[in-house]
Amino acid sequence: MKFLFDLFPIILFFIAYKLGTSFPTQAAALASSYLGVFVADGAVPADQAPILLATAIAIVASLAQVGWLIARGRKVDAMLWLSVAVIIVFGGATIWLHDETFIKWKPTILYALFAVILVAGRLFWRRNFIQSLLGQQIDLPAPVWEKLMWTWVAFFTVVGVLNLWVAFNFPTDTWVNFKLFGLMGLTLVFTLGVGFWLSRHIKEAPDA
Repeated sequence: MKFLFDLFPIILFFIAYKLGTSFPTQAAALASSYLGVFVADGAVPADQAPILLATAIAIVASLAQVGWLIARGRKVDAMLWLSVAVIIVFGGATIWLHDETFIKWKPTILYALFAVILVAGRLFWRRNFIQSLLGQQIDLPAPVWEKLMWTWVAFFTVVGVLNLWVAFNFPTDTWVNFKLFGLMGLTLVFTLGVGFWLSRHIKEAPDA
């Protein structure tokens, strides 16, 4: 369930973009009506309407996630706050300048920040943030925690670069598909692979 909750803005982004490209006239009208005030020159180019609408909906959905958690008295984790901040900045730039370049950079910037936080935590604070996050749930030898952290750093780096390669070497429609299915699929496969690898290293609880 949490996996779907985390994907909520991305799924809505995908749906909004596909509907916008399928109904360009309606998308242009909606974008002009609701986003015109947020565009630098007040005019929304018709060819940019789908991506601008999708971006606006993703921003609203991300804010709604935070609002829902706060309303239910639940903790908003740091990764979600960071994700919301990045989409507001880069999504806002996309709408203001009606330039899809910024929203295409958003996943890479987010992955890069995750990687930098992990590396900085290890080098400057001598902390393994992956262990801090999962240490109460699983018990692993210290070398395994270290390998796990650097494995995630490598994954974030690879998918960040891959996102830019797809974003700027293929049509926007291809990138939108990759953003949902490609990045989601890679993350799922990687997580399952890591889980299988960790299962061989989890310390057995001593018999009572």
